[in-house]
Amino acid sequence: MDEQIRTEPSRVADERASLTEFLDYQRQTLAMKCAGLTPDQLRTRAVPPSAMSLLGLVRHLADVERGWFLNVVADQGVPSYWGRTPDGSRAEFEVAEADPERAFAIWREVCEQARAVVAGVDSLDAVTHFDGQPYSLRYVLTHMIEEYARHNGHADLLRELIDGSTGE
Repeated sequence: MDEQIRTEPSRVADERASLTEFLDYQRQTLAMKCAGLTPDQLRTRAVPPSAMSLLGLVRHLADVERGWFLNVVADQGVPSYWGRTPDGSRAEFEVAEADPERAFAIWREVCEQARAVVAGVDSLDAVTHFDGQPYSLRYVLTHMIEEYARHNGHADLLRELIDGSTGE
């Protein structure tokens, strides 16, 4: 993964721009944490018994983006990219044979699809229903910022484990 530059969110934007800019900032943070690493480094697991790795996080967040934006907001009914393992755990964290270039391409593509879905919704107050529950676009954007922020904390620790890099 090449070096990534993050774009600071505006300090005076309206609510919609603030939410989308902060989500993009969190996406850029994940890319930055993965920048300059080899495939094997991206596959490095945290600590036993955790299956978490930077590559697993990228794959996981591709599925999370797809689920929330394409399924919940856009009602497309698309399946997970990686599905489940035979024991029922999430397959996105099984990265021993995973191709980082493919994972990052899928993640970038689904982020673009998510941006298009958001752009196509008129209001943050627009509500969709998924599994019998109502969700506003505002809720989904806020949830996705939280999802990335939490996993970017994991990415900080993983990156420090791999090569000692710390910081934002």
